[in-house]
Order: sequence, then structure tokens, then C-alpha cells
Amino acid sequence: MNDLSITFAPLFPWSVIAVLSLAAGLLVLYGLWRGVRGSWIRLAAFAALALALSNPSLLQEDRDPLKTVVAVIVDETDSQKFDGRDEQTAQARSGLTQLLQRFPQFEIREVIAKNGGDETEEATSALFSVLKKTLQDVPPEQVGGAIFLTDGQTHDIPENVEELGFNAPIHSLISGDDKDRDRRLVIKRAPRFGIVGGNQEIVYSVIDTNIDTGGGLVNVRVLIDGELAAIEQVFPGEESSFFFDVPHGGKNVIELHAELVDGEITPVNNQAFSIIDGIRENLRVLLVSGEPHAGERTWRNLLKSDASVDLVHFTILRPPEKQDGTPINQLSLIAFPTRELFIEKIDEFDLIIFDRYQRRGVLPLLYFDNISRYLVDGGAILIAAGPEHADLASIHRTPLAPVLPVEPTGEVSIAPFHPTVSEAGRRHPVTRGLEGLRSRDSKLPPNWSRWFRLIDGTNPQGDIVMEAGDEKPLLVLNRPGEGRIAMLMSDHVWLWARGFEGGGPHTQLLRRLGHWLMKEPELEEEALRAEAAGNRLVVKRQTMGDKPGRLDLITPTGEAVSLEFIDKGDGRFEAEYESESLGLFRAANGELTALAHVGPTNPREYADIVSTGTKLSSISEQTGGLIKRISRTTPAASLPRIVPVRGNAATRGNDWIGLRTTSASVLNGVIQIPLLAGFLGLGILLLLLSAMWVREGR
Repeated sequence: MNDLSITFAPLFPWSVIAVLSLAAGLLVLYGLWRGVRGSWIRLAAFAALALALSNPSLLQEDRDPLKTVVAVIVDETDSQKFDGRDEQTAQARSGLTQLLQRFPQFEIREVIAKNGGDETEEATSALFSVLKKTLQDVPPEQVGGAIFLTDGQTHDIPENVEELGFNAPIHSLISGDDKDRDRRLVIKRAPRFGIVGGNQEIVYSVIDTNIDTGGGLVNVRVLIDGELAAIEQVFPGEESSFFFDVPHGGKNVIELHAELVDGEITPVNNQAFSIIDGIRENLRVLLVSGEPHAGERTWRNLLKSDASVDLVHFTILRPPEKQDGTPINQLSLIAFPTRELFIEKIDEFDLIIFDRYQRRGVLPLLYFDNISRYLVDGGAILIAAGPEHADLASIHRTPLAPVLPVEPTGEVSIAPFHPTVSEAGRRHPVTRGLEGLRSRDSKLPPNWSRWFRLIDGTNPQGDIVMEAGDEKPLLVLNRPGEGRIAMLMSDHVWLWARGFEGGGPHTQLLRRLGHWLMKEPELEEEALRAEAAGNRLVVKRQTMGDKPGRLDLITPTGEAVSLEFIDKGDGRFEAEYESESLGLFRAANGELTALAHVGPTNPREYADIVSTGTKLSSISEQTGGLIKRISRTTPAASLPRIVPVRGNAATRGNDWIGLRTTSASVLNGVIQIPLLAGFLGLGILLLLLSAMWVREGR
């Protein structure tokens, strides 16, 4: 394509040429007014001079027309997978491609839109985000329009046409059927955090589309961590509330399932869930020291350093049998409230620690009966034994004996030894990976200091996680009834705290031990956990056994998947699953279950999945686009005709869609021919000036 035009490249600034032309014009006007001969010739000469100073040129441009860019956005988000919409869209896409290929002036940019588009982590149909990125390198005047192949469930529609950045129609070809039946459950409000044991509220609503229940109630099942908690009856369309107590610390998964309806498009959005992080209030710990000793301060400092622990500490300085005449005003101001602590308020404590405690008549035997009941009913006890545990004053000679995990032999070993982690301890979360612990293959002792006293024990019950000397039990963990108990058969852990021979991991060990006793989920011996990393689901299994068996996984769509665990060593196993679906996954291994969600909680992609053209109607109307529902049986044959249009002509009709064609072009080369340059311009000027002088000389 060649374009001819005249351009000017003045030899002087236009202002200078204008001033000279004005002066010449005044002279000519004066001559005409006085009737001076040759004034008209003088006018022509001055005009030719002004034109020569303007330096006109004939410009010939060699241009190639640019193609009009048309974006075709194919919606392949999760809502398109229902009711055969994906196949319907695929056929329409093939037919649309054939129609567009008939027009060589169009450059077709076809892009697939997945969940969330490319600029958001939300699980949505972000078609306009994809469109914006597709056309970001295209000048606005070169955009011919956009065609969406979608079910109409689009979540990033701009509020006004100016946000598009171009003036071209947006057409939508809608898949699916707007008469589909669907019931969905939507959580309106839910807390993110809650105090363990505190009451919380979830506000939700059941919404029916194209379903007539006749005003009847709908059953909603509520599950907490996979266990049925309640069955609620609600009216569709109305907000309802469910109140519950946060059951435990960490992640609590609350699920709500609305009953299914015959013929509805999918059951996926009949359920919704909320994840609430349970936060424990300050843990209450009772520490009873039988007598002052070197290690007493270690326990107190450790517990006081934890801001989440409320510590009540009593040290028995003067047992009842000690009658030394000490004046009353020199004794403790606070009497040991034994009845209040061990009878009335014992159940308020999360953990009771007996540190080198011995029978001295301070606690009646009846109280030990209640302590045993507290433990079996779900309490936690830690016993740090000293030499007194091997003699007649041992608490093993109380009603606590049946629940104690180790029976003392009556002997106390006084000899240096390195505390070692047993084979069971290498798998147990309390002692696995302690700082300074060497590998199984190492012949060196652990990289921590020695202890020098061990209370010999026999008949251990539970898990022996630490040993001393010839595999003698040092730390034993057990679960009598609903409670937990730990027994440390030495009082020399304080040597680690004091840094003797380099010290040892006393803080790490004792803190883990306390948290295990208080049922911290991360320290369970048998546990199944699931978490999502992007679209990858990772399931972790902690076990004291050798092989956990296979993992059974239920996807959000109800598909059952069986996976093999990979041994990660020391009782840890993992399985991974690449997910193409969003939503809640259920993992099971034996009696253990775990829940995890891939993608955002309750994604908008599943919130409303009935096909619709209403959401896109506003933007289509503003841009001159057409919304047309394609046929389920013959999608390709039902497509509208495509018509190239120019300028501001209409871009839609009853059965056709228009795409604007651009007048933009690319410049290949330029030929410039000066008109008054060289001998030609000089000759014209000389001729006119000579004629002016000749005329004036007559």
C-alpha cells in the first residue's frame, strides 16, 4: 500500500517565515493601493520565495496493513466440568476456529483460562484478567474484539468499559443450561480463631436455584473433624447459625452438608467448610517439689519461661514429722492447700509434676486415690524420681502404683552414664531428633553430658524412649485410661541445664515432654496429617510401627484414590497427590483420618455453577457485544456468523457478531522528492524576480 502526501521542512523557523511574509505582504498591498506597476508580479515572487523557504516535498510511504487482533478466551475452569459443558465448549471452539480462519485480516489469539487466571490465587473464573494479559502488547486501535466461550460464571468483570483499555465488542457464547437445578450451601460468617472450649458461631445459608421445596425445611449435617456433631433443619434462602465449642488446639475443620436434591447439577457445592485455629488459654501446671535440691530451679525456670503456662509451685520445706521448734512467724506465710489443690480444683490443672516427691504425710493416701482418678480420666502427670523413690517413702507405695509406668527395684545406681535414646525413642516425637543425638551407625555416645544417678526400675509399661547403661529404663511414657504419664528415673537433668561437660538438650526434651503430656497434636505417636502446597496434597504419617499400610484418599468429587506411603525414616512416612480439583480432601489410614483443602476455602468457582448470561450482559451491552447460548446437541452449528465491520458500525445482530477491522499499518519505507529545491526552485525564483524588475522598469 502506497500513500502520497506533501510535507514541509522549513529552512527557517515558521515564525521567521511568517514575519518575512507579513512584511512582503504589506509592501505588495501598498503597491496595489498606489497602483504601482508590477505589484501582482511582486506578489507572485514573494509567494514563491516563502514557499521555497518552507521547503515542500512530495512524500511517498510504502506501508503494509496490520492485522486486527481478536482474542478468543476458552473457559476451562472447574465449573465448566459439570453437565457436559467442557465437551460442548470444545465443539464450539472447533467450529469458531473454522469460522475465524476465513478472514485473513484477523490475527486470532486463543487462550485457555484455568482457575484463578494468571494474576490471582483465588479459585475463580478470571476471564477478564486473562483477556488483559492476552492483549497487553496490542495497541488499542488494533483490537478487533474478544469472544468468550464460557458458562457465564465469571468473577472479575470490570465495572465500566474504560477499564478494558480498548474500544471493541466483547461477545460471549454461553454453554450449559440456565434451567439446571442446583442447591448450594454458603458460609456467610465464620471465625478464624477460637479459644479451646469457647463457644463460637458459624452463620450459613442454603440457596436453591430452580428448585421448589414448597417452603419445607432442609437438613444440614454438621461435622467437626469428620465426626457428626449435629443435624440442623433450616429454611432455604434464610441465614442460620450453628453454635459449637472449639474442641481442641490447632486446626479444627467444621463441615456443613445440605441434603441432596434429585436431578441437581452437582453435589459439590452442597457442602462448605471452615477451618478454625483453636488457641489454648494459659496452661495450668502444678509443680510439687518434695524438698529443695539442685534440680528444682531447672523445672521452675523452664516452666516460668513459657508465657503460655500458669505455674503453681510448692516446695515442701518442713515435713510434719520435723518438730524443730521453728517459730510460726518464720515459716511460710502460705499453708500448703492440699485439699483445695488435690480434691476441689485438681481437674483444673493440665499437668501435675511430682519432683522428687516422697511420702511424708503431707498428702493423705486418699488424695493419691483422687490423683489416680484424675489421671485415668484424662489428666497428665510427670514424675521426676530421686533416691527417695527407691525406699519405703516412694510414691509407688500409694494408690498411684497401678498407674505408674515403672516399678522401682529399691536400688539406686551411682555411676556415670550417657542418657541414650532407644529405638522406640528414635521414632517417638518427644525424643526423635534431639540436638546432639548421633545416627544409629555411630559408635560414639550422644553429644551431651553424662548423668550420675539412676533409680533402677523394672516391669516398664508403655514406651521406653530413653535408656541408661545396660538398656535400663530412664524415661518411660504411658497412657493409662484417657490420661498420660511420664516417668524420669533420674534427678540429674539439671546437669544439662548447668552446662556440665557441655550440657545437653534439656529445654528441648522437657518442653516436648510437657507438650506431649498436655496432648499437643504435633507430638502424637500415631498421627495422620494432610496439608496442601499449591495443587499438591502432602499426607504425613507418624507411627511407632514399621509399616502404616496404604493411604485411602477421597477427593472433593468423591473419587477414591489409594496411595503407597514413602518411608522417610524414624517413624515418618509421606504420600503425595497431584490434584486437579479444588476442595476438601479426606485422608484415612486405619482408624486415623485427616482433612485438608486444596485451593482457597469454599472457592467462588463452586459457589454458583448454574449457567447464566446475566453477569456478562452489562459489559456486553456497553461494548456492543452479543450474548448467545450455544446448542447442547449441535454446538458448532449454532454459532453466529462473523462479520468484519469498520468504524462505528454496529457489531451485533440477531444471528451475527461483528469484529472491528483496524486501519493501522506498518511503515516499510519512504520516498521524499523536494518540490522547490535545486535548479528548479532557483529558476522559478529568478524568473519571477526578473519579471518583477522588467515590469517595474517600463
